[in-house]
Amino acid sequence: MENKKFDLNSLIGFILIGGILIWMLYRNAPTEEELQEKATTEQVEKANETNEVATPTTVDSTQVATTETDSIKQARANAQLGSFGYSNQYDNGTVTTFENDVLFLKVANKGGQIVEAKMKNFKTYDSIPVHLIKDNNASFNINFKTSDNRTLNTENLAFEPTLSKSGDNQVLSMKLKVSNSEYLEYRYELKPGEYMLDFSINSKGLENVLNTSEAAVLNWKLKGYRHAKSISYENRYTEAIYEYEDGKDDYLGQQDFTDDEEEDVTYVAFKQHFFTSILLTDTPFKTGKFTSKNLVEDEDIDTVYTKEFTAQFPLETKGGEIDYNMNWYYGPSDYKILNDYDRNLDEVIPLGWGIFGWINRYVFIPFFAFITSFGVVSYGVAIIIMTIVVRIVLSPVTYKSYLSQAKMKVLKPEINELNEKYKDNPMKKQQETMKLYSKAGASPMSGCLPALMQLPVFYALFQFFPSAFQLRQKSFLWADDLSSYDTIAELPFSIPFYGDHVSLFPILASVAIFFYMTMTTGQTMQQNSQPGMPNMKFIMYLSPLLMLFFFNNYASGLSLYYFISNLITIGIMLVIKNVIIDEDKIHAKIEANKKKPKKQNRFSKKMQEMMEQAEAQKNAKK
Repeated sequence: MENKKFDLNSLIGFILIGGILIWMLYRNAPTEEELQEKATTEQVEKANETNEVATPTTVDSTQVATTETDSIKQARANAQLGSFGYSNQYDNGTVTTFENDVLFLKVANKGGQIVEAKMKNFKTYDSIPVHLIKDNNASFNINFKTSDNRTLNTENLAFEPTLSKSGDNQVLSMKLKVSNSEYLEYRYELKPGEYMLDFSINSKGLENVLNTSEAAVLNWKLKGYRHAKSISYENRYTEAIYEYEDGKDDYLGQQDFTDDEEEDVTYVAFKQHFFTSILLTDTPFKTGKFTSKNLVEDEDIDTVYTKEFTAQFPLETKGGEIDYNMNWYYGPSDYKILNDYDRNLDEVIPLGWGIFGWINRYVFIPFFAFITSFGVVSYGVAIIIMTIVVRIVLSPVTYKSYLSQAKMKVLKPEINELNEKYKDNPMKKQQETMKLYSKAGASPMSGCLPALMQLPVFYALFQFFPSAFQLRQKSFLWADDLSSYDTIAELPFSIPFYGDHVSLFPILASVAIFFYMTMTTGQTMQQNSQPGMPNMKFIMYLSPLLMLFFFNNYASGLSLYYFISNLITIGIMLVIKNVIIDEDKIHAKIEANKKKPKKQNRFSKKMQEMMEQAEAQKNAKK
């Protein structure tokens, strides 16, 4: 049995060793491309030897070496690239520059792609020109297969550049050639004063060169450069947005994310808070896949890039040729500029969904533009004017809310009596309390509803200020940039969730909201806390503290708005309390309402009947 076992193991060992040897021979065997290259090189060398023998005295040795080198390079290119080896004659290290008064661009022969995109009229927080593309942070590549079964990438191939003019427009043609009349072309057209370029991808005479059974795939990648003082704040508003299925739009969010394939994609935008790179197409991409990767793990270390984006699209052919009309946009994330293109690009600006976005689009953006259009006030003053107007418009709502609080204050002694009288019968206490509210014409909910009505306005403004491009690098008082945080002191250390600096506007806003909450919740805090109810005193102290931490790294323009808004609200409430509202008159009106026969609506009547039935059932069980 041992010999049999030994023989079986030996046989298995021999088979394994034999398999390994065969695999090694296979791996070390020359590939078809290497054999082709060797044969081509031998042919070139043989031809050179023949030339040297035939004309040894008439050919300069330098010319022979150059011809030999060029011939070998071309032969190698033909072996590797097939028909596209023709493109090897063009210089792969050359770039072509073209520009207008707002945009500076460089396009490389290698890949025919934009390798530098610079905003002429904008600087970063440290006074460096704003670059959306520079130093290989982006790539634009088409992966395709040829009819002779090669897989090639345009980013590795040399294009022939031709720069010309069409009227006032600059036109740059980049051709990846198979021959003089057969090529894949990228065509860029730049108009004066425009951030938007016309761009097209089309092929000519490649129907027998491209393998059309498998779609070519367009890949666009970009790592977003840091442009703002706070990389964490900028990164919060850096994201990928795309449009699909005839006007729908979506975004990838803030964390690492890969989106499933979407159909009929018409544009994708890689937004870097205040600047955006967008690729648009007239012919929708059949499908699109998108990824987003957060590159900021530690703000003290990761200071160059914010996020890395990728977009992938299949390119369909028509009659064996590629033909897509597109656009590139490299420019500011300015609502007016993007909206004027009338291509749904306003969705790139995060104005809020539903009613919040509607308020920003049709109320706050036009109103703020109107205030600043005269050019006589600073942007900080414009924020104050806008805040004052908003608070005055909302003052009737504030009045309703405070009036409800005053009524509840007048009724408080009677409510306390009911609480004491029916302390052992919660259901009866609730019935009598509701009767009191009904007779007096008061309701605890009437104070909540006005507050809820203000939420859409507050949230819309919360979205408006961080997205307002007009505030970028505009100073006011001690804040040198209303789109970033203000600084009155630098800390020698960093506090978690707070940062390494002290901002004054959030402190002022926190103090103002503390006094505002003291006025609105002071009456409530005088009452004993009920089981299950929130501790209003705790909330009064917690809310300003949260604002202090939360807004320390936010735009100072937003903190300025909240500070002024709370100051005005406090002033309005003091006027309402001391001038408009008379508690004696309110008490007299409540007493008069009690004497009037009160007709209940159907809902109140039904609720009372249900409570009375429940009370009767409870008494019957005793």
